[in-house]
Amino acid sequence: MSAPQGLRKPSWDVPLLAAVLCLTALGLIMVFSASGIVAEKTMGSKYVLFQKQLFFVGLGLAVMMAAMRIPVAFFQRHVYWWVFFALVLLILTLASPLGVRIGGARRWLHLGPLSFQPLEMAKIALVLYLGYFFSRKQEKVKTFSVGFLPPLLMTALFCLLLMLQPDFGGSVFLAAILFLLCFVGGTRLIFLGASVLLAVVGGILLVLHSPYRLKRAFAFLDPFQDAQNTGYQLVQSFYGLGSGGWWGVGLGQGRQKLFFLPEAHNDFILAVMGEELGFVGLSLVFALVAVILWRVFVIALRQRDLERRIVALGMGAIILLGALLNSAVVLGMLPPKGVPMPFVSYGGSHILGGFFCVGMLLNLSRENAP
Repeated sequence: MSAPQGLRKPSWDVPLLAAVLCLTALGLIMVFSASGIVAEKTMGSKYVLFQKQLFFVGLGLAVMMAAMRIPVAFFQRHVYWWVFFALVLLILTLASPLGVRIGGARRWLHLGPLSFQPLEMAKIALVLYLGYFFSRKQEKVKTFSVGFLPPLLMTALFCLLLMLQPDFGGSVFLAAILFLLCFVGGTRLIFLGASVLLAVVGGILLVLHSPYRLKRAFAFLDPFQDAQNTGYQLVQSFYGLGSGGWWGVGLGQGRQKLFFLPEAHNDFILAVMGEELGFVGLSLVFALVAVILWRVFVIALRQRDLERRIVALGMGAIILLGALLNSAVVLGMLPPKGVPMPFVSYGGSHILGGFFCVGMLLNLSRENAP
């Protein structure tokens, strides 16, 4: 005899979990294909980066399992500890021996044999804070001083620490999360519109003030004008995507990863995938991202209170904004920002952060399944 409907134990969201695992498996295959040549030349073995990615995925699955089983109320009760911890990590990148300078920026912390990017912690902390804030300020959410200024200042503090690294792309990412969750939380549109206008003006001034960012902006608009310098990476991405056709040249047979395309196994892994698996392979990735988008909305709409709804949308936004920005960069729709493709690109920080977000979404789906 089956259990009554009211007593049936809720289950986790299977389509979401399946889409994430498929995307991760595809990412492992592509990291192995894209990183082998670089790893063999620089580290002596073509399996080194793949083995590291396999370790990150295993650790990420453990993080996901923990986030699935710890009561959501635990994270809600300790929101300000999350914020404090994220701020401390960002400060440590700037003012401690743990901070590592890579490519002219201090965005990483060395923790023993591993490196970690605190930006991923900042994303999660900001989402938890915004869910906590808007669920408790609904009666005053339409006011500027109480309903909009505190989350704006909190996000500005995170962005200031990121700009000191400097990490312009990370600041844009957090600002986008703030805009989306403020919209969901009920902030007046005039406040959002004014803040977006100020952010755009500030972004333009930052680009004009920095010759490096100015060159990248012009390279994005016409990469072939300086194809051997500022536009090189994007041009090589176009070559990879264009040569893949419908079905690709074959897994492992791509040429762009042979030291033509920088960051082939990282931020531009979709270009390698487009070359080797073609339009069909990229379409599979976008279809899996679409499934994640669908399930995020389903899980969020099933929540019984505003805080959990905002947290669900925020955790989904961390994954989906990353996918959107990475795809836009690879396709030449945005200037390069150093945003990895969630679950596909090589790297430990975004893998752990992404699996934590998935664990939270699965946790919320289990507690509120119909």
